[in-house]
Amino acid sequence: MKVRTTVEPMRAAARVARLGGLRVGLVPTMGALHEGHLSLVRAAKAQCEAVVVSIFVNPLQFGPNEDLAKYPRTFERDCELLRAEDVDFVFAPPVEEIYPEKLSTYVTVEGLSDRLCGRSRPGHFRGVTTVVAKLFNIVQPHMAFFGQKDAAQVAIIRRMVRDLNFAVEIIACPIVREPDGLAMSSRNAYLKPQERKSALVLHRALQAIEEGFRQGERRAKALTESGKQMIVEEPGVELDYLEIVDPDSLEAVEMVSRTALAAVGAFVGTTRLIDNVLLDPE
Repeated sequence: MKVRTTVEPMRAAARVARLGGLRVGLVPTMGALHEGHLSLVRAAKAQCEAVVVSIFVNPLQFGPNEDLAKYPRTFERDCELLRAEDVDFVFAPPVEEIYPEKLSTYVTVEGLSDRLCGRSRPGHFRGVTTVVAKLFNIVQPHMAFFGQKDAAQVAIIRRMVRDLNFAVEIIACPIVREPDGLAMSSRNAYLKPQERKSALVLHRALQAIEEGFRQGERRAKALTESGKQMIVEEPGVELDYLEIVDPDSLEAVEMVSRTALAAVGAFVGTTRLIDNVLLDPE
């Protein structure tokens, strides 16, 4: 496994792989890797001959009162995990390598970026799409792998790829959960023991929506009502949103007549967590 920390050597290595006829896969991460990230790596390894994992804590996607300074950074451990997965390249640039001092160009997907998490985190998705566009430009992968847990991010990146004609296929991989159902997240490490128990209410709320859906309920408002009540009643948990939306446009739906996304975002203590489930009438 080779580690690259600057743009040109990473670009050159990816170019050599492509010219050699290898299919290049990219797994963008912010490090603090867990089994969810490793599932993306394995998916990339299964479909690509050369796999690049980026590790970059992206300051543009953190708001002024968010957790950039304390976001977990475990680079040596991350490299050990990736070496065990036989990853070809790790791209781990410093901030100044990705963002020159006078950066004035950003990528924004209008409309979609203001929905779900974007509504309460202004500028978050602009930070995501800007750094992902840069990574696509540097690595020029054939395929890029993202987790379904970040469903809004996946939808926004897919729209960016379509609108800007990036020659990359976006692959969304299933959510990986802890044995008790909590969606794996680097931020789970912030949770105190009682908060960790309270956080399970997000998954329970989504399960309640699934159960109502299986029983034939198709009205989005009726489906989300019981889940919202569960979260509101859980001590130490503050609901940000619980919505059923179109998985591509992220627009709210009133009736689930085709595949829809039930998505939740909430603060558990001071830790912001998200989760979702797909509802498929078929």
